[in-house]
Amino acid sequence: MESAQIENAFKYHPPAPGQQEKYQSIRDKAKELAYMIDEMCPNSRERSLATTNLEQSVMWANASIARE
Repeated sequence: MESAQIENAFKYHPPAPGQQEKYQSIRDKAKELAYMIDEMCPNSRERSLATTNLEQSVMWANASIARE
């Protein structure tokens, strides 16, 4: 990683105008998928992993918005 990338990755990023709406849209779609996974997939390690990875996807998507 370059120094600028490290600095950007480890600093506070206050929400800029319009970012809150993007965060919410991503969370809303992920929640829709989470409910679908919960309904369609049997209670299993795989379902748990799918949900965990969906949570991670939301986190990283929101981080990409925050760090732009």
